[in-house]
Amino acid sequence: MKQEFQRNINSEDNDLGFCGSCCVALSTILIIFTFPFSLCFIVKIVQEYERVVIFRLGRVISGGARGPGLFIVFPCIDEYVKIDLRMVSVNIPPQEILTKDSLTVSVDAVIFTRIFDPVMATCNVANARYSTSLLAATTLRNVLGTKNMAELLSDRDTIADQMQEILDESTDPWGVQIERVEIKDVKLPIQLQRAMAAEAEASREALAKVIAAEGEQRASVALKDAAEIMMQSPTAMQLRYMQTLGTVAAERESTIIFPLPMETMFSLDKVVHQRKLTPIQTQAFANTDVVSYSTEGVSANIEIASDNADVLSDNLEVVSIHTEVTTL
Repeated sequence: MKQEFQRNINSEDNDLGFCGSCCVALSTILIIFTFPFSLCFIVKIVQEYERVVIFRLGRVISGGARGPGLFIVFPCIDEYVKIDLRMVSVNIPPQEILTKDSLTVSVDAVIFTRIFDPVMATCNVANARYSTSLLAATTLRNVLGTKNMAELLSDRDTIADQMQEILDESTDPWGVQIERVEIKDVKLPIQLQRAMAAEAEASREALAKVIAAEGEQRASVALKDAAEIMMQSPTAMQLRYMQTLGTVAAERESTIIFPLPMETMFSLDKVVHQRKLTPIQTQAFANTDVVSYSTEGVSANIEIASDNADVLSDNLEVVSIHTEVTTL
């Protein structure tokens, strides 16, 4: 399209005809006779970011757009149009869109455009920027109508890229390039917002309960391991008990009274534990006590026998003394 339009410009530019040539000659004579005052009307300036499309007798002159800098227009036969080549942001007004899952939302977006061909932007479309804005609004409605609510909220980048591709293809014959498309805001109805908030809150509560249950499970496993370790040393249990009492007393000033010593409590715990044993285990403990008592009795008898042996030796010494006295 662009190449065809450029060929038409080049072919028609040099064919002004006899009347056109006469008009150019008369305009040149007028400039010469009014010189230097005519310089104020024929010399124009365009900025670096601007280009000028000059129409001579209704036709675009050869060479396309002029600028930046100075250019000359012939009086009475030339007209020119300035085109801004800078990037311009076009705000798309909010659009009421019916999504694929039959939900009504309001979406507004912004597009960034620039003109890359001033001749095409002047000759192919009446108002390039306004036409691009209307096309963007229509494209926004068409693209979002094929998406459901979840895709609209989560896949904004994909939707923006799709819109940019469609718009760039449509505006290329106008000499307009779409640099970027951004979806600014998605406004949901109040009822839908409340429903989504309730759903999100329920999901968060369920997740919190699952996390709390997992924490309780891990804590119970850790407490079990700690209890097994402290069972190996009664002193550790006592120290842990004292640490717990110290922690409780630190939060609030209080006095803690121990009705029984800790050793007595451990002894009672041992007795209760023995009562819970089976008869066979109880008999085994009883036999162990009898064996210990028998061992203690044997040791006592050995001590008594040793004492009797000492007394007998003392008596023998006394008898020997008396025998010596009798012989004398």
